Amino acid sequence: MMLTPLVYWAQRHEEIYLRVELTDAQNIDVQVHDKVLQFRARGHGAKGQNEYEFSLEFLFPVKPEVSYKSTQRQVNVVVGKEKRGWWERLVTQERKPVFLAPDFDRWLEESDAEMEIREKEERRNRLRSARLKEPGFISLKTGFLFAYNLVQFLGFSWIFVNMTVRLFIFGKDSLYDTFHTISDVMFFCQTLAAVEVLNAAFGVVRTGVVPTFIQVIGRNFILFIIFGSLDEMHNRPVVFFVFYLWSAIEIFRYPFYMLGCFNTEWKTLTWLRYTVWIPLYPLGVLAEAVAVLQAIPIFDKNKLFSIPLPKAIGGSLSFSYVLQGYLILMFLGLFINFRHLHKQRKRRFRTKKRKAN
Repeated sequence: MMLTPLVYWAQRHEEIYLRVELTDAQNIDVQVHDKVLQFRARGHGAKGQNEYEFSLEFLFPVKPEVSYKSTQRQVNVVVGKEKRGWWERLVTQERKPVFLAPDFDRWLEESDAEMEIREKEERRNRLRSARLKEPGFISLKTGFLFAYNLVQFLGFSWIFVNMTVRLFIFGKDSLYDTFHTISDVMFFCQTLAAVEVLNAAFGVVRTGVVPTFIQVIGRNFILFIIFGSLDEMHNRPVVFFVFYLWSAIEIFRYPFYMLGCFNTEWKTLTWLRYTVWIPLYPLGVLAEAVAVLQAIPIFDKNKLFSIPLPKAIGGSLSFSYVLQGYLILMFLGLFINFRHLHKQRKRRFRTKKRKAN
């Protein structure tokens, strides 16, 4: 008859911990195939010195690599989860095996495990902050990110202040020459913003690639295709509203990132960074949509970027059809980015509220 040792288990979001009660275990063999872990070893267990074995069919897939360490009192096994998450139980069958029990020495509820992750992250941040405070120390990555955010902050601040001053001095007249006075700096800042997509893609900063890509590509499409390629759009008031709303968001976002490079925070700036986008971002997308709608009849008229059709059909396919499809994608992108920003805001202030408690 197969002898089974006592096995205690606990979990984290990424790993399963097993503690096998075998003293002076030898000839240990631990393997994982699909979702099944098989254990065999010789040692002193509940039935004395014998061969012991057991198998567990996990609730969800796990990684095939398994690590274990034998001590004088027990065998500790660590199995990685294939997909990060929290399991409601360890094995597929609802009624757990009689030899399996929770390891209360390592047991944590899901909320406690999340707190443990945050505490580890805070410890790493404190260590990183301590290194940054050492005289003369600054990493190449930190210097690069600070310089990038500083340049963008100065650029968008110049745009915002310039447009505000001109609005007070010239009134409504300033709405009609925004492109001629501001576009050079806006072209520079938005071209440079492509760096943010690369930073996200290569892990230089911890943020989603898709939301960053949507924002950068969407803005550059409006700037270069709608405004840049059509002289008829240069004197439209919509240019003012688009540029002003873009810059109003960025003058809070980039200084927030600048302080973040040195693990420093200004609470008022943090609140503004995670709040002003709520009204400004949808308004910015609305202004962009107005610009696209105004550009559609112009593209129909001048045939710019039209796609020639085969001679048998004749004519060409107007670029305005692309713009109509882009309007749909624009509001889909608004939904994706709005949800992403909302999750960021909720996570940020929920974490701070728990810290305060």
